[in-house]
Amino acid sequence: MRITSAQNPKLKEALKLQNRRARDETGSFLIEGYRELSRVDPGMVERLFVCPDLFLGENEEALIETLEAEVFELPEHLFRKLSYRDRPDGLVGVATKMNQGFHDLKEGFLVVAEAIEKPGNLGAILRSADGGGAGGVIICDRCTDIYNPNVVRSSVGTLFTQPVIEATSVETIRWLKENGYAIVAATPSAENDFTESDLSGKVALVVGTEQLGLSELWLEAADIQVSIPMNGVADSLNVSVAATLLMYEVVRQRRGAEVLR
Repeated sequence: MRITSAQNPKLKEALKLQNRRARDETGSFLIEGYRELSRVDPGMVERLFVCPDLFLGENEEALIETLEAEVFELPEHLFRKLSYRDRPDGLVGVATKMNQGFHDLKEGFLVVAEAIEKPGNLGAILRSADGGGAGGVIICDRCTDIYNPNVVRSSVGTLFTQPVIEATSVETIRWLKENGYAIVAATPSAENDFTESDLSGKVALVVGTEQLGLSELWLEAADIQVSIPMNGVADSLNVSVAATLLMYEVVRQRRGAEVLR
């Protein structure tokens, strides 16, 4: 179906999803981009808005068929109203939010992100967790919506390739301890260098808000506190960078442990 008017009800509904309140009320959100949509399970996308004039490759039609969604074609000026990107690639989907819990987490180390404020940082953490092979990511006491279009974009679709759940810090700490995870809290004040700490076991890496770091609740619950050495005037790294270093230190140590077996 081709849409030519900004007053079209389907388009107006999709435009509302740029707002967090509408996403919370409807349980739907936007996914923009070929790469992001290609990482979604078939059937998750309900509606797909396309602008063939903006397609960048030759595989868009195959992806559209795979998604099995209701398709609406837009002229470029209407598509740009829906797009968040300076250079859109002609694909925006409306999808249903995922309903995941602790039981969906997989074997392997876990990443816990407490009160992360910036969508770009949260998306980058998800991307690194996917790359490092984490068993999942737990978002605690969220300050940003995990379905914010900028989270989806900066995660390059890895929001959909791994378990990502939301819970309170109290719930998460209880679950981690009941299930035998060592809680590793990242904080600049820690005396333990992260590269000299044993991260090869069943661990949950915990990082905190950009400005204030981890809450006292997490610092007190931690089995070990670790820091990343800083040699300049800044006392800490960007939270997504710090999380990435911690994750890949886990990967490095586990590979080393496998070699020694």
